[in-house]
Amino acid sequence: MEHILICDDDKDIVSALRIYLTSEGYKTFEAYTGEQALALVQAETIHLVLMDIMMPGLDGISTTARLRETSNIPVILLTAKSEDTDKVLGLNIGADDYITKPFNPVEVIARVKAHLRRYTNLGGIPKADQFLLRVGGIEMDDRTKTVTAEGEPVSLTPTEYDILKLFMQHPGEVFSSAQIYTGVWHDAPFGSEGTVAVHIRHLREKLEINPAEPRYLKVVWGQGYKLEGGTNA
Repeated sequence: MEHILICDDDKDIVSALRIYLTSEGYKTFEAYTGEQALALVQAETIHLVLMDIMMPGLDGISTTARLRETSNIPVILLTAKSEDTDKVLGLNIGADDYITKPFNPVEVIARVKAHLRRYTNLGGIPKADQFLLRVGGIEMDDRTKTVTAEGEPVSLTPTEYDILKLFMQHPGEVFSSAQIYTGVWHDAPFGSEGTVAVHIRHLREKLEINPAEPRYLKVVWGQGYKLEGGTNA
């Protein structure tokens, strides 16, 4: 069963689309803001997004651009007739199609089926390895929240996992203690150096063969920390 995300700040439109899609056997997820849509795409297996262009806060164009940074799932924009410029912009930043309001249920279903068929034929249905992150001998499966180092399972606390994920998403990039603290704890980084240093030490003890001479998690003096692919240089 394919999963369709409907994102529109108009609840009546969301409800109507849900009725159309569920009657065709699709499972639907609902979002009313761009932020909610992005969170659902991360949390659930979504195969296609119906996205309104005009939403408060993060609009449909910006949401599609953000989505395209990490995903190639089909995006169909929902537009008004007066939004021709936005249609072109949306297609240019990665949307696959658009449907003009007020829409015909038959057209909606036809467009959805066509894009899902093409997505499936191109091998776009998410596979397990889409959730894997690898840096050298360290592997993270973000779907099962598991980590291995040199093929051996590693038990991490939730905070350690989040720190490692930040590094693995940006291998070779240097992060200061303040950046790590803000990115993981989502709080102001006052006095963060000691807290971050303790968690880095714990990560090294769990990931490195010799924590005193780390191959992966390294200090960049005066700047912060970075994750590399497993050399002693």
